[in-house]
Amino acid sequence: MASLKELKGRINSVKSTQKITKAKQMVAAAKLRRAQAAAEAARPYAARLSAVMASLAGKVSGDSAPKLLAGTGGDKRHLLVVVNTDKGLCGGLNSNLVKEAKLRARALMAEGKDVAFYLVGKKGRAPLKRDFASQIGTGFDTSTVKQPGFEEADAIAAELIGMFEAGQFDVAHLLYPTFKSALAQDPTTVQLIPVPATATETDAVVEYEPGEEEILEELLPRYVKTQIFGALIEREASEQGASMTAMDNATRNAGELIQKLTIVYNRQRQAAITTELIEIIAGAEAL
Repeated sequence: MASLKELKGRINSVKSTQKITKAKQMVAAAKLRRAQAAAEAARPYAARLSAVMASLAGKVSGDSAPKLLAGTGGDKRHLLVVVNTDKGLCGGLNSNLVKEAKLRARALMAEGKDVAFYLVGKKGRAPLKRDFASQIGTGFDTSTVKQPGFEEADAIAAELIGMFEAGQFDVAHLLYPTFKSALAQDPTTVQLIPVPATATETDAVVEYEPGEEEILEELLPRYVKTQIFGALIEREASEQGASMTAMDNATRNAGELIQKLTIVYNRQRQAAITTELIEIIAGAEAL
């Protein structure tokens, strides 16, 4: 059984930890509002851009379509672009993303596809490397940036497009967390390259000037950048929401542990005092 001194030290240690988790929770809550607003503001633009892309793609024939839209003609080599966080203390956010990436990779490999990984963020590298060490390729380090934005998305998109044009993969999938609330951040997988041309129904007749092919040549890289930028800001909002929830739970658990340790400490202290009193009384009676 621990001594009173050891119990007192442990109580003080847990109190110090509780102060840290409480401070971390407050910081995450302050950052969450801005990150959530940024994520929600970007979604309508991305949705509208996807609709424009679909409208343009429907007017372009397969022979004249740009490579980013038409693809390489095969789907043997797949690249999984996994967007993880650079910091921990955010609950199961990163582990859920890694789990989704592993499931996706194994499903593709079961179909006879070749799979490689392009990692954004540090936290997903170690767990993925344990199972897919030979398939971890290049990545992008966002740990040196305070808040990743469009500049980082531009750099990532340029590298991925360069890899695609060099023939290093046929299809790229983007895996990232979608912010729902502070309690829910859902892993999301979308096809990034070639750009999916989803058919849309519209009664409007739109004529493009110059031609659709010229517009697509300019718009397709921007679409890839926008998707990556959206994934980065969704990651920021998800990280702050998950961190706030995780630190709130840690603070509550610390409080419960402090209560339990305090009860044990008081009981042992009371037992020690009772023992001393008994010894004093016994000694007095012996005289």
